[in-house]
Amino acid sequence: MSLNVETPKKNRLFIKIQRNNLPQVKDRYPYIYLERGRLEIDDSSVKWIDCEGNLVRIPSASLNAILLGPGTSITHEAVKVLAASKCMVCWVGEDSMLFYAVGQCPTSNTRNMRVQMEKASSPKKRLEVARRMFLTRFPGEDISRKSLQELMGMEGRRVKQLYEQKAEEYGVGWKGRSFIPGKFQLSDITNQILSSANAALYGILTSAIYSMGFSPHIGFVHSGSPLPFIYDMADLYKEHLCIDLSFSLTLEMAGQYNKYLVAEKFRQRVLDMKILDIIGNDVKRMLDMK
Repeated sequence: MSLNVETPKKNRLFIKIQRNNLPQVKDRYPYIYLERGRLEIDDSSVKWIDCEGNLVRIPSASLNAILLGPGTSITHEAVKVLAASKCMVCWVGEDSMLFYAVGQCPTSNTRNMRVQMEKASSPKKRLEVARRMFLTRFPGEDISRKSLQELMGMEGRRVKQLYEQKAEEYGVGWKGRSFIPGKFQLSDITNQILSSANAALYGILTSAIYSMGFSPHIGFVHSGSPLPFIYDMADLYKEHLCIDLSFSLTLEMAGQYNKYLVAEKFRQRVLDMKILDIIGNDVKRMLDMK
């Protein structure tokens, strides 16, 4: 969702919510993002009180999801009203660049998830979706006769070539992708930036895909991992948003990883690529949904 913006002090993916930038009742918006404040109930309606004491009534019936960022709290009564209006709640990091948990109404609409499951469970339809994803990334390739395994092999070679190409372009030494879970510091700077940017992209995609009523757990290319559909969709955006960013920042870091610089540069690229505006259409296009 894109809301009109009050002038931010730094680049942010989401903006501070006020009365004049709330969605109209005639529309149903995918999500709004809130941070540093409290959601509670007043006369059966949900109200948001921010850290400066400003009060905004939330039209929960017109929202698919509320993303609760750092410094937020929510009352039990507010959860009851949000559930009654089929508004999902997600707990996320700043700007949704981390995703922690989701609270979903038991009677929420499952239409999109049913379509996703039907296509993923049919070998023919799954391959069609996978080919559509690959053609988006590698336009002009003849993959009409490629199997899923052949597509994945082709992708592996292309990504390896892309790493080497970016290393040469930015004059960065590169020994290959390396990531040890729980041992972030053992990786080189380029790999550290890659891991952070990937995690931020996964967080944004998880919030968006949940809010649209799809499942992050039903993938078409990836499988056997916790969030295969997130990894499928992330591959559409990684080349510029994560890989190019990582190699371009490596020399600037001069051997010292700076998480604030990575977050700021990542946010700027998300804004430049208008990821929040295109995710919804991209998901439906990949699944061939009208």
